Amino acid sequence: MEGRRAPAPGMETTRHFVATVYVVCDGATALHEHEKLGMWLPPGGHVDRDELPHEAALRETHEETGLDVDLVAPVGDLTSETVESIPQPQSFLLEDIDVHPDGRVSHQHVDFVFFGRAGTRAIRPSGDDEAHSAEWEWFTADELRANAERFEPDVVELGCRAIRTVDGPRQDDRGDRP
Repeated sequence: MEGRRAPAPGMETTRHFVATVYVVCDGATALHEHEKLGMWLPPGGHVDRDELPHEAALRETHEETGLDVDLVAPVGDLTSETVESIPQPQSFLLEDIDVHPDGRVSHQHVDFVFFGRAGTRAIRPSGDDEAHSAEWEWFTADELRANAERFEPDVVELGCRAIRTVDGPRQDDRGDRP
């Protein structure tokens, strides 16, 4: 892949599977400033060993926001005695997490990105995430674009796509622009 950082020869890159959900309600998506990564992100986290990606996406969203969402994810029609189609992510990303000053990458996330519909904007995290309920903010597509310097470009693009996919185009949304 052109433009990607690669591990140095002989260095192993640790990769973890994660799942993310751009939660949409009333024309906006919920984001928070991630403590460790120092960037605005939707809810998400690591896929546990006994989970499928869409299950991890729903679990992480509920833990971090208290919201029960319906995933807007196509499901294939391939089934048999040994095969079952599962919800497909809207995007599938390889994300550099630990990049060293010399450009080596030692940790990456393989991210299953889903879009989800919530019936409310009332954020009520559970467990360890309870203290962080005030840190969530809802952003419309226009607000994401107007404040693009606060967000990574993929967050703006995927946030706008999620809003369009879940709520459809709105009068205040400029359509196909990120």
